Amino acid sequence: MILSLRSSGLIALASLALAACSSTPVQNTATPASGTAATASQPAKASMGTQAGAGVKPGTATLAAHLDPNSPIYRDRSVYFDFDDAVVKSDGLTLIERQGQYLARNPMLKVRVEGNTDERGGSEYNLALGQRRAEAVKKGLLVGGVKETQIETVSYGKERPKAAGHDEASWAQNRRGDIVYQPSK
Repeated sequence: MILSLRSSGLIALASLALAACSSTPVQNTATPASGTAATASQPAKASMGTQAGAGVKPGTATLAAHLDPNSPIYRDRSVYFDFDDAVVKSDGLTLIERQGQYLARNPMLKVRVEGNTDERGGSEYNLALGQRRAEAVKKGLLVGGVKETQIETVSYGKERPKAAGHDEASWAQNRRGDIVYQPSK
């Protein structure tokens, strides 16, 4: 009998210990820099470059499209050009239109358009060609409603290749204008 009382006492004690360990959500009352309170079940939303309620489920964290690796705004930022040319091709127009719409909706964002060339040609020539490519992308963004103050252009010529090879496939990847989002100040 004493043994069974000890056993049942241990079982009761173990039950109480397990019940005390059950987890309940704890709310974090700390206030993030944005001034909104975050909770464990509702993290603070990233506000830069996002539109309120743009298809976001309540209580979920959002990430600005230009910072979200799953977004085409993040992934598709390079406009490719033909050899010795600064004319935007049709696939580049689609990309510029998408980026332009995003930037026009988010006027606080700024970008730098970086013009690049392949390795062929002299340094001065390639710097000038890279600048024409950057300006062509900028012109497309401006047509889409982006403000002039949101865009800076620069040419790197052949100094920043994306592909290291010395063949047409590599050169095609290096003939581009890259849209690079600038950090907020």
